[in-house]
Amino acid sequence: MHAAMRGYLHDVHFGRVDPRALGFHVARLRKAAPDLAALLQTAAAAGRLPQLAAELRPQLDQYAKLREALARYRVLAADGSLGQLPVAAPTKRGEAYGGAPALRRLLVALGDLPADTPPPTVHDLEPDDATLADGLRRFQARHGLAADGVIGRATLAALNVPLAHRVRQLELALERLRWLPSLGAQPFIAINMPMFRLWAWDPAAPESAPISMRIVVGRALDTQTPVLLEEMRYLVFRPYWNLPRSIVRNEVLPAVERDPGYLQRNEMEIVRGGGDDAQVVAASSENLAALREGGLRLRQRPGPKNSLGLVKFIFPNDANVYLHDTPATQLFGRARRDLSHGCVRVEDPAALAHWVLKDQPGLTREFIQDAMAGTSPLRVDLTRPLPVILFYMTAMVMPGNKTLYFADDIYGHDTKLARALARRRVLAAF
Repeated sequence: MHAAMRGYLHDVHFGRVDPRALGFHVARLRKAAPDLAALLQTAAAAGRLPQLAAELRPQLDQYAKLREALARYRVLAADGSLGQLPVAAPTKRGEAYGGAPALRRLLVALGDLPADTPPPTVHDLEPDDATLADGLRRFQARHGLAADGVIGRATLAALNVPLAHRVRQLELALERLRWLPSLGAQPFIAINMPMFRLWAWDPAAPESAPISMRIVVGRALDTQTPVLLEEMRYLVFRPYWNLPRSIVRNEVLPAVERDPGYLQRNEMEIVRGGGDDAQVVAASSENLAALREGGLRLRQRPGPKNSLGLVKFIFPNDANVYLHDTPATQLFGRARRDLSHGCVRVEDPAALAHWVLKDQPGLTREFIQDAMAGTSPLRVDLTRPLPVILFYMTAMVMPGNKTLYFADDIYGHDTKLARALARRRVLAAF
């Protein structure tokens, strides 16, 4: 009995799966191990085993909110009246839809429509302002879809995802939260890759709402952004972009073969040596051959064409990923944004830089604007390291509006985790 209880407490505190077994390089995520046997013995003697289990759970508001959502969605998943919607759906507002009553029941159950919303008297999608379309837009926003109030193919697919699958997403999100160490009261930056979102929190200043912005992450097929926890050490305004060898060989050099003016037009230069003061060399055939073999480097000069934009945020890590600005701001308008080579592009780099540097004297908004408008790279070190969490959860309660959101499993990490857990035992709500 004690062994089973000790195993339960271990799983509550650490999670059932070691994230390293899934290929995540998350050494910093590992927690210090408490003496579970001693804690269990003391709690059993005092008759406070439930309290011990509660204390060993992640002490995160997100964890508590997801546990509440899990309990609710388990009830919903058992409700046989919330079945599949008709496949045939309208493609524009006001178009007749025979599935409107079933859609209303589902949206009310999910909380996207008020419980007292009257049944539709006409099978239209949008008979008035307080109709199914309003609830549908809320549903779409919560599931990473364009909130247009129209049941397109993607919206219908999301509406017809079995609620048992949503239960599984919540269970997997809770499992991942058990991997996280306590960050205490220090500020930190958190990124949820499937939701393409960044938040910056300062727990010591609860009156200040966290800043939030859209992001672009690595492509699902070949350049996925890794899961990790590291510490931001410095920023670079007006950075050079030192192109990785894979991009040089697979993308740039083939482009140069087709168009000899490619490097000049894209503000790129071949250099010898390391550092920003490296020697620039001509784009001769010999130097292009040396570039292909790794004997020389390729970089993009600071400026409006630079792929890193006007600032990058560095947290040293083995995967060599970081946060940065981008000139391709139109990409933030897309619903799905796994489009980068692995680094994370941020929607509002000036706001993030100000938040990161807010406690350092003299580094005001004006300083940041001047640095971004400068003519050469400028490195600014942080006076204290800032934790950065690149994480992966397809179910999450948004910090701002406290609303439950779901996302697609863009990297397949949910599938892998579910398989790993299935090898252990059936999931339970801790």
